[in-house]
Amino acid sequence: MKILERYILRENFKPFITSLLVVTLLMIFDRLLDLLKVIIEKHLIFVTVAEIFGLSLPFMLALTIPMAVLLATIMSFGRLSTDNELIAFKSCGINIFTLMRPTIIAAILLSVFMLYFNDRILPESNHILKNKMIQVNYRRPVTAIKPGVFNQMKNYTIYARERIGEELHGLIIYNREAADFPTTISAARGTIQLADGGNSMTATLYDGEMHERDNKDKKVYSIRSFDKLTLNMPDLGYQMKEMDSDYRGDREMSVEAMEAVIAEQMAKMTRVEAEIDSLLPEINKLQAIEIKSDEDARKLKQSQNSARIKNEKIDNYLKKIRIYEVEIHKKYAMAFACLIFVLIGAPVGMMTKSNGVGMAFTVSSIVFMIYYGALTGGEELADKGLVSPWLSMWIANIILGIIGVYLIITSMREMRVYDLNRAWKRLLRKMKKRKKLRRKTGNEDADTG
Repeated sequence: MKILERYILRENFKPFITSLLVVTLLMIFDRLLDLLKVIIEKHLIFVTVAEIFGLSLPFMLALTIPMAVLLATIMSFGRLSTDNELIAFKSCGINIFTLMRPTIIAAILLSVFMLYFNDRILPESNHILKNKMIQVNYRRPVTAIKPGVFNQMKNYTIYARERIGEELHGLIIYNREAADFPTTISAARGTIQLADGGNSMTATLYDGEMHERDNKDKKVYSIRSFDKLTLNMPDLGYQMKEMDSDYRGDREMSVEAMEAVIAEQMAKMTRVEAEIDSLLPEINKLQAIEIKSDEDARKLKQSQNSARIKNEKIDNYLKKIRIYEVEIHKKYAMAFACLIFVLIGAPVGMMTKSNGVGMAFTVSSIVFMIYYGALTGGEELADKGLVSPWLSMWIANIILGIIGVYLIITSMREMRVYDLNRAWKRLLRKMKKRKKLRRKTGNEDADTG
């Protein structure tokens, strides 16, 4: 039996590694297309580009590993079915579950590893990647100014007609830093450079005018021309100092860290609920009596507004709690998707009765798109509070798991299983016949005409 288990694992391992490489490369090319504009604009060196792709790899693997498991399972069991090895195993008294057992055990171990991967490695890589992308996006600050758009930067609004290389042309800058009325600066052209470790910008402007209104005497309006003007824009809020940002979003946190945030939000919500409970007796008392004075009306309105604001705070706390709960369940659900995809991939592979990559890739892509679509849709519904977080993340696993178990039981009982490969070929034949019929009908109509 150990020989059989090693044989089954070997049959799954080869297509798994191949599928993982192919699917990951496809995602890398897709990522490359997204980053191509940034790479060109920011003049990134090879080391920076390699670092970005290296930090993006954990996110890709979190998706490609479950998909590779599904693809490999369909291909391996499809080959066993095509070569009639399944019939040989059955004739020896070996059922489908016995054949699947080593694959299921391997999937469980892989799911445990993926849980650790999603909880520890992925959040750290996401956090480092976020800080890296912040630095990259402002590597050439001139590219942060979009031509033809009013760009808001703290106390400054910058408009540029066009950007040519490293220069901005047709510049208009509104400086609202000190005066009640903004200082308007127009310039024919200018350049922008980083300063203060990247947290500030220095604009060098050429051939322009500065329009200012005196704060003390509103009637005084001055216009000054300049050939060259250096404008310092400090502390723009981009957090571009040498030290990376410590702020972490939900996808940059471990389960333990998110549970701590949830506990903190729950404690805040409890305190606010206690404050609302303390306001209710006063509100009920004022509503019960006939309000005769303006003072009582003011107190009632003030208490009601305070209760409304506190209820809004509770809603915000609940929203944050849902977001973190969704992310926690998502880590677990995507990790154990490896096991679910084995349960559904093995019987589907036997149904396709094909060891070809095309059929296996098509079927696995459809299954994975349905799974990931359910996951994404469930996340949106849970964030809005329409579905509970655990159900929104686990519903796809539950449904596909039930379908997989049903198909496995069907195969074990040697009941008739739908032949997908034969159905696919039959569909192609029908499509070819219809195409020929349309061509024939079209030629007859042309001859009649």
